[in-house]
Amino acid sequence: MGLYRNKKLLVIVRESPCQVCGIEDGTVVAAHSNQMRDGKSTSMKSNDYRIAAMCYKCHSNLDQGSKLTREERVDMWEDAHRKTIGWLFEKEHLEVK
Repeated sequence: MGLYRNKKLLVIVRESPCQVCGIEDGTVVAAHSNQMRDGKSTSMKSNDYRIAAMCYKCHSNLDQGSKLTREERVDMWEDAHRKTIGWLFEKEHLEVK
């Protein structure tokens, strides 16, 4: 089975505030999980349902930041991911059929 891709989902997440710092500055994107368990590999992003809405600054701190330990980065992303999924449901972008 291939990786799940959904361009509409990635576009919708741009409407969200950053789920780390709360800023709404037009730089929010879907930050994919960097964990192999989520489908991440050297040359591929993880599944599109394993995303967190993050602004440029927070996303950069997650991916290139040397101020955070690996565990802190995982915790940061997991917390933002849970908030992103909540935001998607609360704004009725996702629903259960």
